[in-house]
Amino acid sequence: MIKFLPESTSVVLEEVPDRLTLAVDITNCQGHCEGCHSPWLRGDFGVELTPERMDALIDDNFGVNCFLFLGEGNDVDALLELVKHLNSRYPSMEVALYSGLPRTDDRVWDYFDYVKVGPYKRSFGPLNDPGTNQRIYKLERGKGRRSAADITERFWHKGIDPNRK
Repeated sequence: MIKFLPESTSVVLEEVPDRLTLAVDITNCQGHCEGCHSPWLRGDFGVELTPERMDALIDDNFGVNCFLFLGEGNDVDALLELVKHLNSRYPSMEVALYSGLPRTDDRVWDYFDYVKVGPYKRSFGPLNDPGTNQRIYKLERGKGRRSAADITERFWHKGIDPNRK
C-alpha cells in the first residue's frame, strides 16, 4: 500500500522540466538523508493512494501533464500498480518519481518517464546545484535504463556557486 498526504499535494512548475506537475508527497520514506527537508515523510501515516484517488486529484487539477510521486513509499509492487493505472488511463500524462535512495528497483525504469535518484547530501547541495550527487533521468517509457538521458543540468541555475561546501 502506498500512502500520501492529501493536504500537501500541489501543482508545481519546477520539479519536472517543461511540465505542469501534480506533486504528491508519499510517506514511509526509506531514505534517512541528513538535512532532509521533509523528515516527517519517514512516518507510516497518511491516506492510501488508490487509482480512484489519483483520478480525483487529476480531475481537480485541470491541465496537469505530469504526475510526480515525491517518494517511493515501502511497497514497490503497489507503486508500480498505481503507475500502470496512470499509464493506461492517461496515456499522454507523464509520470515521475523522486527517490531519495541511491538506487531504485529495476522495474521502476520501465514505467516512469522521469526518475530522480540519490539521497540529499548537504555538502553536495540540492538538485539545482551543479555539485549535487543527485541525478534526474528522462526515460523512454518501456525501454528501461537503456534509454535514460541524464537531464540534471537542466536544473542548474546561474548564481549558485559550484564550489560551495
